[in-house]
Amino acid sequence: MFEKLEAIYQHFLALEEQLASPDVFSNPAEAAKLLKEQKELTPLVEAYKAYRNAEASLAEAEELLREGDADLRELAEEEIASAKASMEDLTHELEILLLPSDPDDDKNVIVEIRGGAGGAEAALFAGVLYRMYGMYSDMKHWKFEQLNANETELGGFKEVSFLIEGAGAYAHLKYESGVHRVQRVPETESGGRIHTSTVTVAVLPEVEDVEIDINPADLMIDTFRSSGAGGQHVNKTESAIRITHIPTGMVVECQDERSQYKNKDRAMKILRSRLYDRAREEQAAEISAERKSQVGTGDRSERIRTYNYPQSRVTDHRINLTLYKLEAVLNGDLEELITALKTAEQAAKLESGATI
Repeated sequence: MFEKLEAIYQHFLALEEQLASPDVFSNPAEAAKLLKEQKELTPLVEAYKAYRNAEASLAEAEELLREGDADLRELAEEEIASAKASMEDLTHELEILLLPSDPDDDKNVIVEIRGGAGGAEAALFAGVLYRMYGMYSDMKHWKFEQLNANETELGGFKEVSFLIEGAGAYAHLKYESGVHRVQRVPETESGGRIHTSTVTVAVLPEVEDVEIDINPADLMIDTFRSSGAGGQHVNKTESAIRITHIPTGMVVECQDERSQYKNKDRAMKILRSRLYDRAREEQAAEISAERKSQVGTGDRSERIRTYNYPQSRVTDHRINLTLYKLEAVLNGDLEELITALKTAEQAAKLESGATI
């Protein structure tokens, strides 16, 4: 591991030397690439430098222990214990920093929420999750934009999609893909019985045109009048767009905007992300070891979490974590869950021997 770290450190020094030259900025694209690489390597290099400093302190203290008087030896023993503890902590930190990163972690995300089993109650809970992710985005100071929605008469969503723009959005939210289960007494239930409903969440990294090539000949584009549970321009203009990707059969609809052009742009954004995500899943399926080191970020049919209202309980089934803070979670306080999922995935990758 330390041979690899030394090689990375030397590469980092070479990067710094390149960036110190004014000539490099004559090519803005190349300069941006070098600056990005420098930024990505900085946490690893800083931790490695701290390890080397602790290692040097240990060597000095051991020398003092051999040659010093009784008072100095006591001081040296304290220094040795401190340096060894630092080196142990830094070794673990370096192991984590060396884990392979997801190339999509820094991307924005498109989130799609669909009501599953439970009919109207599932649609209402889809609305609850929509609000939860909106509040989490606010806490992270991310931009939140609804892309498309199919609302129900009771105020829920049969399906809703939205874009979240912010640093590390995918790194944080990718763990939310899967089936979310809710256990509660519906407002429409007169007998007070607890119902179980499900909602499916898909978290897709937003991709640019250049990242995935879509042949226009593979698309069937239809226009239709907006419909839904209300809205100022419902059924007035044929501004809604339906795009069918013929090779895969994927269908995307957008009808939130008055502008046909804007709806088409949004639909293409969603389609690109779905196709990209499909390609990612196919690639991951070919690498079983990689899938084993993931914490439920792939299978959309996997039940990942239960929200139990009577007990004010949230349980993440992938890591057997239960929190009795349902209201806080539904108000966007997802950090404890996401941190635990990240830690579990890091541990799984360390166990599988994955490295950068």
